[in-house]
Amino acid sequence: MASSKNTEREVREARERLRRFRARQTVHAMQLKRRRRDNIVAGVALLIVAVLATTAQIYYFSEGPGTPAPSATATDTPTDETEANVGSVPSPDVAEARTWTGELVLNDIALSVSLDGALAPQAVASVVTDIQNGYYPSKTCHRLLLAETAKVLQCGSLDGTGLGDTAYSYGPIENAPEDGVYPAGTIAMARAESAYSQDHQFFITLSDSQFPTDGGGYTVIGSVTAGLDTLVTQVAAAGVADGSTDGAPAVATTITSFTIQ
Repeated sequence: MASSKNTEREVREARERLRRFRARQTVHAMQLKRRRRDNIVAGVALLIVAVLATTAQIYYFSEGPGTPAPSATATDTPTDETEANVGSVPSPDVAEARTWTGELVLNDIALSVSLDGALAPQAVASVVTDIQNGYYPSKTCHRLLLAETAKVLQCGSLDGTGLGDTAYSYGPIENAPEDGVYPAGTIAMARAESAYSQDHQFFITLSDSQFPTDGGGYTVIGSVTAGLDTLVTQVAAAGVADGSTDGAPAVATTITSFTIQ
């Protein structure tokens, strides 16, 4: 009898050990499953963040830059009444409703420029104020677009990546060509989807360029009156750093100086 009882006890103990082993296996499997799920969720979140960041930069150029065209008209009122300026945006009166002339030097390339304070008073007031405050020297031209329908160099971002300045933005869109055509040498303000997302960034069209007119186009502040050919041959001709048609220029380009009078 004693032997039989010992055997039964051993069987029960063995079954209990097996049950605990299987329970541990189940818990471990659930932990692995949860860990894999958490890793997938984290990966998707990181991918979304990366896509959004890339989209924010791409959007600046997918919608276009420009110079005063015959059909260009000034826009004096925002398309969305809820939009407003952010930060210390200067009064349009700073533009003095006049033509400003000066020199923009990129690397060692001197560009003569003309800004129209009458057709784009708010944007010109902002750029003139940035120039007077010494904002532009050492800022980069972070993006070169060499698409079939548009060739553009974009400069002046706060952090050198093309993302907007969260502490400073303004609108409305002014002097945007109704036909979306921006002649070679046009200087215009970059923006995101909002008419009030303009900040310090501007772009120069390196050839006649066509951009969508959705959302009102892009504020044209003036034009390059001399030196554009040198910019094209020394920067644009070298292409984009990664060999694509849109990205950082192969020739690293920095704003040496920007003067206006």
